Amino acid sequence: MNRFFVQLEYDGTKYHGFQKQPKTTKTIQHHLDKALAKVANHKISTVCCGRTDAGVHALNQFIHFDTSSLRKIDSWIKGVNVNLPDDIVVKNFYKVDKNYHARFDATSREYLYVIKNANIPPAIGFNNCLWIKQTLNIQKMNKAAQYLLGEKDFSAFRASGCQSKSPVREIVKTKFVSKGEYLYFFIKGNAFMLNMVRIIMGTLLDVGTNKINVTDFKKIIKQKNRKKAGKTISPKGLYFLGPEYNELNYTKEAILDELD
Repeated sequence: MNRFFVQLEYDGTKYHGFQKQPKTTKTIQHHLDKALAKVANHKISTVCCGRTDAGVHALNQFIHFDTSSLRKIDSWIKGVNVNLPDDIVVKNFYKVDKNYHARFDATSREYLYVIKNANIPPAIGFNNCLWIKQTLNIQKMNKAAQYLLGEKDFSAFRASGCQSKSPVREIVKTKFVSKGEYLYFFIKGNAFMLNMVRIIMGTLLDVGTNKINVTDFKKIIKQKNRKKAGKTISPKGLYFLGPEYNELNYTKEAILDELD
């Protein structure tokens, strides 16, 4: 039995998140498992490095699966992509040790929010960026985001339906980059809870629109109370950039290197 890591990209607009659900086939995992099974000629059950919410996109999602089928890497890629919807694409396959795990061996995960800050909303790519009409104080948002760094209890940014055993996470990077009408927010940590990035962004937008100040944001983290934080913002514009692994190097998009 061989184990493969699979690198994939998807537009999450039409889907109810990555994970399979009993009452719908509109999930990334449903289509991926089905496509992999057609090429492998046996049932496939995938494990992902980080489940994305409904409407969230991914540039470098990673999953692993086990198979007894022997195929060349190119054959796996072409065969699976033929059987996937157009908004889900497999980018590469990596043969790994049978004990290597897509979720548990990921040392960090990174997300990106793409925000269009302008009077006029986008027409092209409307579901691929978050439109904010109000003027944003980026300097204040960036200052507030620095209080996220470190290992902390992030209960304030935890959705009520979250099933994680602990609200403690370690954030190692937060960064805003402004390019014309667009604002890019990067956040990287060891792991994230349900809706965590979306709630963080909703609260940072409250800072940027002067609903709260930087000190308020700091207090919200310390109070550990979800009711004190901002709303769960739309997933439009939220991208899972991917994980990091000690034993796996993979190619990311050059445009991200320029922004980061």
